[in-house]
Amino acid sequence: MGHAAPNPAVGCVIVYDNKIIGEGYTSAYGGAHAEVNAISSVANKSLLAKSTLYVTLEPCCHHGKTPPCTDLIIRHKIPKVVIGCLDTNKKVSGKGIEALKLAGCEVVVGHCEKLCQEHHRRFLTLHNKKRPYIILKWAETKNGFIAPPEKTTQRPVWISSDESRQLVHQWRSEEHAILVGGNTVLEDNPSLTTRRVSGRNPIRIVIDTKDNLQKSSNVFNDEAKTIVLSSKHFNSQKHIAQQICNHLYNLNILSVIVEGGQKTLQHFIDENLWDEMRVFKGNIEFKDGIKGPSHTLKHQLKKRILKDELLLFKNV
Repeated sequence: MGHAAPNPAVGCVIVYDNKIIGEGYTSAYGGAHAEVNAISSVANKSLLAKSTLYVTLEPCCHHGKTPPCTDLIIRHKIPKVVIGCLDTNKKVSGKGIEALKLAGCEVVVGHCEKLCQEHHRRFLTLHNKKRPYIILKWAETKNGFIAPPEKTTQRPVWISSDESRQLVHQWRSEEHAILVGGNTVLEDNPSLTTRRVSGRNPIRIVIDTKDNLQKSSNVFNDEAKTIVLSSKHFNSQKHIAQQICNHLYNLNILSVIVEGGQKTLQHFIDENLWDEMRVFKGNIEFKDGIKGPSHTLKHQLKKRILKDELLLFKNV
């Protein structure tokens, strides 16, 4: 998860005589696509002309970082291609299917379509809704506070367990970017990396509308790329989340996990610009403090991580 962004994480298998003879998935951005890796893995290439290629997303038909996958499929004379779901990127969007059919290939579209659309939900959201796939995440106490009223140190006040925090680092490795507001940087001085797991660091997005961040902050170290959206990126104080989404779409950010403070999270909730919400309920209470974002949703799934509860919501 996450290593192919901003490309979709496509999977592909090649079948001959009811046996899988090749398989592949999308390499890290700039590398080979799933179809290329699957075809390369076939030991006896002569079997390709008698095989069926199964792929979760419509093969590309344009030159990007790599040549079109349709050209390779056609060159090897693969007679049948089964596609999970359409690629809604305007550069493809049915053109890959058309190219295969014109070359005489039998094409089946929509096999396990809902499963494939769910798997590719980040990529499809980017191209269908013109914004990244957005995951809101926060931790709150049993009585609903996300932070104490005052802090004496520039570091986080932990509400969730060590195991929950490790899971969050896993989530970070699976998404293209992570986003926080300037107050979170000033108050907690986070690194926003995947220190607790083995995985790629997401691109760090910092909202700095007050233009008062210090370059000595951890988010500006060399552990990951950091993009700052400053006051010049916002033309008003209204529809902040929509303006953020517009900028991230223009930057081709596939998905973002928002770990900001109450105000940043609330912007996305109020403007209904989110896809998943992941809320930890810690096993502690504050007498007073900053309340978590307000919403009236019912969780769709509840998990327990030691003493913490994890509430999961989907914006359907």
